[in-house]
Amino acid sequence: MSLSVEIGDLTRVEADAVVNAANSLLLGGGGVDGAIHAAAGPRLLEACRRLRKTTHPDGLAVGDAVATPAFDLPASWVIHTVGPNLHRGQDDPTLLASCFARSLDVAAELDVRSVAFPAVSAGAFGWPVSDVARIAVATSRSWLAEHPDGSPREVRFVVIDERVQRAFDDVLDR
Repeated sequence: MSLSVEIGDLTRVEADAVVNAANSLLLGGGGVDGAIHAAAGPRLLEACRRLRKTTHPDGLAVGDAVATPAFDLPASWVIHTVGPNLHRGQDDPTLLASCFARSLDVAAELDVRSVAFPAVSAGAFGWPVSDVARIAVATSRSWLAEHPDGSPREVRFVVIDERVQRAFDDVLDR
């Protein structure tokens, strides 16, 4: 099992699954969500609309995760998770931890070997990068320790710049 961080473009990462920092509507948005929808092509929006009509008519809850095919992305799957929005008073760290744990649960159900995460909730949702890094790494380490023989075996944090990478490196080095 491995945990790593790198600067990169999540829409170009070669991983079995990429995690989308989605909004609860699952219909695209800005930031990571908008980039993933744009790169995956219109079939991703169609798949998300089907989820809204079937299993998630009220949208996806904060801290939950669900998968769709990745369509035009290099990955096979997109795992959508809704991070807590600090600007809306969603300041419970267990909600943020749930984004990472539930995404790993979904990745295991898909039997993928590798999964790539963004810094969920660190952008427009206002969470401090240091908190996101600490929670993401701790949750992923714990999940991997509880599933020593399962999948995924490789967790990568694909971040936007050196500042975010340093925050993750600081936690990974502990």
